[in-house]
Amino acid sequence: MHRTGTHSVQADERGGGAAKRPRFLVRWTALPLALGMALGPLTPAAASPPSPPSAPDMRNVGSLVDAIVPNQLAEEKIPGAAVTVVAGGRTVFSKGYGLADVGRRMPVSAERTEFFTGSLAKTITANAVLKLAGEGRIDLDADVNTYLRRFKVTEAPGRPVRVRDLLTHTAGFEDDVLGRSWGDPDDVPRLADLAEDRPDRVRPPGTLVAYDNYAYTLAGYLVEVVSGQPFDQYVQRELLAPLGMSGTTFALRRPPAIDAALAKGYRPDGDGFTAYRRYYGAAPSGVGPVTTAADMGRYMIAQLRHDPLLGKDAAVRMQARQYAQDPRLPGMGYGLEEWPRNGRRRLVKGGDVTGFHQIMALLPDDGVGIYVVYNGEGTSMGKGTVLAERLVDRLVDRYFPARRPAPSRPIGADASKYAGTYVPSRRRGDLLRFSTLFNPVTVEATGDGTLHTTGLSPDPDKPEQDWTQIGPGLFAERGGQERIAFDGHGRLAGGHTEEASAFERRDGLSSPVLHQVLVYAGLTAFLLSFAGVPIAALVRRLRKRRADHPSAWWLAWLTSALVLVFVAVLAWLFIVDSNNAGDVIFLGSPLLTGGLLASSSAFVLTAGLAICSIIAWLRRWWCLPSRIAYTAHTLCAASFMTVAYIYHLVGGVFAAS
Repeated sequence: MHRTGTHSVQADERGGGAAKRPRFLVRWTALPLALGMALGPLTPAAASPPSPPSAPDMRNVGSLVDAIVPNQLAEEKIPGAAVTVVAGGRTVFSKGYGLADVGRRMPVSAERTEFFTGSLAKTITANAVLKLAGEGRIDLDADVNTYLRRFKVTEAPGRPVRVRDLLTHTAGFEDDVLGRSWGDPDDVPRLADLAEDRPDRVRPPGTLVAYDNYAYTLAGYLVEVVSGQPFDQYVQRELLAPLGMSGTTFALRRPPAIDAALAKGYRPDGDGFTAYRRYYGAAPSGVGPVTTAADMGRYMIAQLRHDPLLGKDAAVRMQARQYAQDPRLPGMGYGLEEWPRNGRRRLVKGGDVTGFHQIMALLPDDGVGIYVVYNGEGTSMGKGTVLAERLVDRLVDRYFPARRPAPSRPIGADASKYAGTYVPSRRRGDLLRFSTLFNPVTVEATGDGTLHTTGLSPDPDKPEQDWTQIGPGLFAERGGQERIAFDGHGRLAGGHTEEASAFERRDGLSSPVLHQVLVYAGLTAFLLSFAGVPIAALVRRLRKRRADHPSAWWLAWLTSALVLVFVAVLAWLFIVDSNNAGDVIFLGSPLLTGGLLASSSAFVLTAGLAICSIIAWLRRWWCLPSRIAYTAHTLCAASFMTVAYIYHLVGGVFAAS
């Protein structure tokens, strides 16, 4: 089914040859932790561009990739992929696999095939900000309102939002993505309008890392305001063109040559594939830009060389650790995140939009960069992301095997105070918040200072992990390389189950475990009512018995029917047809809108149930068992609706706060 593309290089002259200037890529690169660095920023001193480190012998990297990628595509039903590896200041491997367009039988070319970048574009957005900062036109420590003219970021507890907070995912905004993309680029509002549509601020800036799409939309708008140019044009003129990245664009209306080479994103459909719809939105955060694997190779070379074309000290600043939730753990650069492996510095940034999954990894101390992209979801939603991470890990393990770490001595201190249920710090402002209801992270104390966690692992095939305490609140993974840390105030850092995220403990009334119980109790009541009310009415009719206050019971039935319709819609969209969930999330869906209207109507009717319950007791409607049954149903319905409100499953077309 999968054809291997023909473009494969061992040395790309445009990537690092003497005839061309070196290219650029700004991803997750981190400098050593400075003395005294805790949670605050680090501003590194200016540095001269480094000489490329002596590259490892990677002559056989193509054989290794060839042995892995075709099998991945066949097993996971993904049409195509591309891989680029750079080392020693040049491209050592770049190759396409499979098909970019199944209908046209167009093979993937590492040099020509265009892929949607997803959030990988955030590194270039960060780079654009850093280029202006290097010119003295943006102060990274300034309040963002310093540069905003059309609107202002509202005040909130704590200090103002700084420019650097936007680039480290610590600005404290709620994150909304549902229905915030468009199928036609002409329908996308101007960047100024997207930036002005501000989500709520949910925490003081600079206090907690939480993945933030809006922060990068606002960062891109700052570039537009300060430069006086549309964001996509500034990036094209100041970064992409000088670096020779001719296959990369942030323009939502792409040049014809790029559009003709654009891959489609697919999901499996029986023995074939179904293409996803294309969608567009805020380019600075990653909805719309496209690139090629070869361009990403040029970008990585420039990043590893600290190319001055990126801006004065831009690569150094982007790769330096600028924020850490715990100084004992990896942290955030600007647009990049530290994910060390085998005792080596590794900086990565992923990019995911429906049908496209990619990752870029830099090993700056070794002068090596790896870029992997797939144009398919795989057999389950997001499996392409997992495959990309696994391939990068395989390459790192092969050429940079684990160094013998210094032994960590368990301290055996009591770890029970860290046990509990945790949810990601990424605060959803739409109904996607419900994902935390059934997928929380659970932490159990198992004795002797050890912990057992479920849901913290980035590997879906290994959801459970065991941890040994090696310092106050610091734990090392048994049989693995991860570290996690607790701050003593209900926050958990580390684990890398998702990008740029920490976790917050939810106990008592805010616990997802309690909320699950309430949901199941409510669903049970709704099912019983949905089936029981008509049966009881039929029995009364057959027995020719008159019903007392039947409208109250039919109100309970109608409420139950509406809730069950809503639950069926969610189950269909996000479980049964989960591989199509991306289109629903980004573009919206009439079916989802109908389901939300059903849940919102049921929410209102639940108030009627409460009124009927009160009147039933005051006026002694029905017999005692019937009054108890009706009241129990009302309490279960009210509990369910309370949880639905908390998780934004009611209220508005997209349940946005």
